[in-house]
Amino acid sequence: MKKFIKNYGFITFMLIGIIGGCITGALWPVVKDAAGQTVLDPGATILEPLGTIFINLMFCIVVPMVFCSIASAIANMNSIKRAGKIMGVTIVAFFTTAAIAAIIMYVVARIFPLVQGKYTVIEGDIGKTLGIGDMIINFFTKPDFSELLSRKAILPLIVFAVLFGFGIQMAGGKETMTAKLLADLTNCIMKVVKIITYYAPIGFFGFFSYLVATYGPELIGDYSRTLIIYYVICFVYMFTFFPIYARFGGGKGAVKVMFKHLFKPAAVSFGTCSSVATIPTNLEAAEDTGISKDVADIVMPMGATMHMDGSSMSAIIKVAFMFGIFGKDFGTGEAILAVIVAVFSSVAMSGIPGGGGTGELVLCTIFFPDQLAIAYPIAIALGNLVDPPATMINAAGDYVVTYIVERFISGKNWLQKQLKK
Repeated sequence: MKKFIKNYGFITFMLIGIIGGCITGALWPVVKDAAGQTVLDPGATILEPLGTIFINLMFCIVVPMVFCSIASAIANMNSIKRAGKIMGVTIVAFFTTAAIAAIIMYVVARIFPLVQGKYTVIEGDIGKTLGIGDMIINFFTKPDFSELLSRKAILPLIVFAVLFGFGIQMAGGKETMTAKLLADLTNCIMKVVKIITYYAPIGFFGFFSYLVATYGPELIGDYSRTLIIYYVICFVYMFTFFPIYARFGGGKGAVKVMFKHLFKPAAVSFGTCSSVATIPTNLEAAEDTGISKDVADIVMPMGATMHMDGSSMSAIIKVAFMFGIFGKDFGTGEAILAVIVAVFSSVAMSGIPGGGGTGELVLCTIFFPDQLAIAYPIAIALGNLVDPPATMINAAGDYVVTYIVERFISGKNWLQKQLKK
């Protein structure tokens, strides 16, 4: 029993929290008036603060953790060449898997039409749109150092951490006092993360109570077909393509090892709807697997804002849904453009809950410029409803991609060597 509790206690308590939250939300749902506008009884949504406490604690620790882990990983490497190789392989892997995911969702949307009838939508004001140049600037940089100290600026923070790490390399690398300080800070921060995770089961209980109480009725409403298709495909993708990626990256025995460690990051990302909040859990899973520390310290933070298989799939299903609403054919030409936009528009958006708003605006601007005020609210509504499984694929996929990166950095037999230890 002691051994079981040691090995599976945390996962067991997380499952209890998740199942308990789902049951509570189902038994105590939000009650609205006949028009569906006014909330008469908030139901289990009053338990949301329990989950918010957990995610806020994660967000507070994740910013210094991202900076210290990336800068330390690069600063303490034996060579700049290795750091550049890890980053290059990581980026190629991210965009390749995101494109595959988008194509799969397009094929599914063509086989199973999402819109069966006509929808009545209300136009709304979307505000001023950003130009491409402004979007690129905001994605990768900030005008003031203080603005980097926010979870909403994770990608600019990563860019700065990479530059800082290379700067330390040029100044002497791991022999410098700065490199040693960053390594020690990273170790201390991870201990704080471990303390915070003890609260996770309670946080999950609050999150899932809120999720089921709020969105339960929506799941059987007008959008039910689209939502069911998306949720099913997400899990099919995770149990079909994740093993393929793991087998390619880790060779024989990799699939078994991957599934052994996948549950925790998948549960954290599904429950928090945040790739950023899943970084600590992903790092822990990678360490237990035997992934090189410098690989994990670079892949995980970058993946939180750049790896977006789930976001790519959600972008495609939103476009397909709106093509059906507006009576347009989602043909091959539109599909190619949609895949490209899906892969690139979500950069820096998947790391925070609801962060896909700008990406959705990009999609609507490109495909539905004349129906923008109608299309955008629809995209936002769908985005909120598919956020949990989309984030799960995004964040849990970061862990799986480390297998691929590790293969190109340490050789194709890296996992077999770890299993023999």
